[in-house]
Amino acid sequence: MGDQYYVYILANERPTIYIGITNDLLTRAYEHKSGEIEGFTEKYKLHKLVYYEITNSVEAAIAREKQLKKWHREWKLNLIRQSNPELRDLYRDLVDGDIDSEISSE
Repeated sequence: MGDQYYVYILANERPTIYIGITNDLLTRAYEHKSGEIEGFTEKYKLHKLVYYEITNSVEAAIAREKQLKKWHREWKLNLIRQSNPELRDLYRDLVDGDIDSEISSE
């Protein structure tokens, strides 16, 4: 099986949102939650992982990230709410090993 890449969305209670990509979602989510990553996510306390997609190529992940970043805020929130209506933190699912339960895209 090839590498997997993740397009993910973090949020706070407002919700202010942040979109990023990684090839190690568990580690990256932990880094955001623990404040190891300075900048926008730390400034606005974007520590809740509310959405992610899995791709099989870094090119697909980058393209999807760029696409989502161009979307209107309400479109992004609607996307999140389709699979996570309560905007709960999905990090615990990752820790418990349920990483493949979310949306996959090619």
